[in-house]
Amino acid sequence: MSVLVVGMSHQSAPVALLEKLSMDAAVQTTACGELVSAQSLSEAMIISTCNRMEVYTVTNSFHTGVQDVVHVLTEVSGVPEDELRGYLYVRYADAAAEHLMTVTSGLDSMVMGEQQIIGQVRTAYQSAAEQGTVGPRIHALAQSALHTGKRVHTETEIDEAGSSMVSFAFDQATQRMGVEDLHGKTALILGAGAMASLAATHAGRLGAELIIANRTRERAERLASHAHEAGVHAEVIDFEDRARVLGRVDLAISATGAQNFTIEADDVAKHGVTGRTLMLIDLSLPRDIEDAAAEAEGVDLVNIERLSRSLSAADTDIAAGTSPHAQARRIVNEELEAYASAQRVRDVVPAVSALRRRAADLVECEVARLTQKHPELDDKQMDDVNRALKRVVDKLLHEPTVRAKQLAANSGTVSHETALQELFGLQIEGTGVAVDVDQLPDLSEVKKSQENNAK
Repeated sequence: MSVLVVGMSHQSAPVALLEKLSMDAAVQTTACGELVSAQSLSEAMIISTCNRMEVYTVTNSFHTGVQDVVHVLTEVSGVPEDELRGYLYVRYADAAAEHLMTVTSGLDSMVMGEQQIIGQVRTAYQSAAEQGTVGPRIHALAQSALHTGKRVHTETEIDEAGSSMVSFAFDQATQRMGVEDLHGKTALILGAGAMASLAATHAGRLGAELIIANRTRERAERLASHAHEAGVHAEVIDFEDRARVLGRVDLAISATGAQNFTIEADDVAKHGVTGRTLMLIDLSLPRDIEDAAAEAEGVDLVNIERLSRSLSAADTDIAAGTSPHAQARRIVNEELEAYASAQRVRDVVPAVSALRRRAADLVECEVARLTQKHPELDDKQMDDVNRALKRVVDKLLHEPTVRAKQLAANSGTVSHETALQELFGLQIEGTGVAVDVDQLPDLSEVKKSQENNAK
């Protein structure tokens, strides 16, 4: 039995598809119930945000488990399985644990180091626990991941990574515009996620008025209300009208991670930008703004790829391994090793307990047989024999059981072929599996092949 995660995020799938798989609390409850009802799955937890959808389960069969999860996702979302398989990724065993720790630490977020994901993971865990679909394995992993995320944000400066990127982007933009701040300027913000929120906050602090557009208008209005609370004027428009306002803004910042460009060269040409100065800032990967849009006169473009190269070239800490990202990765690795070791020891304990129970039963049987064979022995003599046998058994089992736990903690594998070598100190490294789901065989085809062979 191992932890399995099947999911997709802003890095693997377009926003439109993520929106189709987005689950509210009621849908998550239904989906978790369906997951644990599958024969191959025993625990389930779902993390669903605007940037990711991940199903964490415990399975007794890797390929069957993946197929069962994909089947439930297809039923819940209505998205055909063939389409899902092109965007889903799979992590298994230690690789699944590492993934959740990385996610919870903010290292897999659109905004590096964002803290919101910790609360989202905690909420997903609490919801699944209340429903009863969390067992000991997901419980242990969730607690380890939350501890890892807390360590990363407490012991490193990873929180500043995302805001540093946005700040650097605005520094580059204002420098190219030849201004020190944005007073008297209007900025168009496309998106309402973490990166767009940072951009809106930064633009407002620099004095700009805001126009906000997002596919889900409600989220754009929520971002605008936060701007109003900060004393910044903010207007909300429909996402389809974004190109029409390019002629009245000085900056356009896009952070949506959309499948298609949010601003194209034709938008710049058609909507009164020609002859004006327009600064475009693209904070998305993959890109939101078409490079050709900057070819028009008076239009300039700053994008996150160029910013990342500039920051990397300037950041000597990265090369030295002392950057917040490098420090965070070391914490994840430490916590992963501790988690994996604890889980392997936990897994071997039942076998050790069963071995000792078997030995105790054998001692009891032998003492009973001796009692029948030699009735002349009194109670004290039989008690001495019983104690002697138990001491022999304890001494014989002590070293192997201690070794077994040590080997489980360090290697995770004690095969029957190398049992003696393992018990006396050799180690075999355990492995996790990380693949894209479309690389997995279609289980239905495998079953057909097995049926044909049986005939």
